[in-house]
Amino acid sequence: MTYLQLINAVLRRLRQDTVTDVDETDYSRLIGEYVNSVKKECEAAWNWSALTSTLTVNTTSDVFSYVLTGSGSRFRLVDVGNDTSDFMLQQRSVSWMNQSYLNTVIPGTPNFYSFNGVNASGDSKVDLYPIPDGVYTLRFNVIIPQVDLVDNNDTLLIPSEPVIQGALARAISERGEDGGRLSNDQYALYRSALADEIAIEAGRFPEETVWYAV
Repeated sequence: MTYLQLINAVLRRLRQDTVTDVDETDYSRLIGEYVNSVKKECEAAWNWSALTSTLTVNTTSDVFSYVLTGSGSRFRLVDVGNDTSDFMLQQRSVSWMNQSYLNTVIPGTPNFYSFNGVNASGDSKVDLYPIPDGVYTLRFNVIIPQVDLVDNNDTLLIPSEPVIQGALARAISERGEDGGRLSNDQYALYRSALADEIAIEAGRFPEETVWYAV
């Protein structure tokens, strides 16, 4: 669904007039904020296949630090593979890497990695050990949350029903209707909708780990 469709879906359930632009009224903008907030919650609840990306790093001799271009800082890592040498890299802590660099480092095939800050564009940086002795193609399989929806036709990547139900719950809570009973009931519907979508996705990808904690 588009951003505009999501906002109107919430407005209809609130018995409010629908809009033709996401910024048409103060209330439509508020509902849009709820939509984006709930979107972030739902994205964090599961490794959605629609958010899966593979970022490639090609190493250079004697360079140990690389930028995961396009990763941002909110991604979740699935795994890291060395396509050149056909094995999976293992993650280590920053302190482990720093201690290793203090020793005499013989360049070789990278076996370990550690995330170490972000660059000026907000993309994450990763350190490798041993320091590469040549060109290796490393593939980082990651889950990257979608940026906030802004324009009318921005399309939501994850399932829409939990986002609608969650935004509706926040709107009802903001109104303070019925002493909180309606909002409590609506939050229960939100959690149920999210759990249902996770179950559907898990059926397609049974090896995934459930992160749901809303």
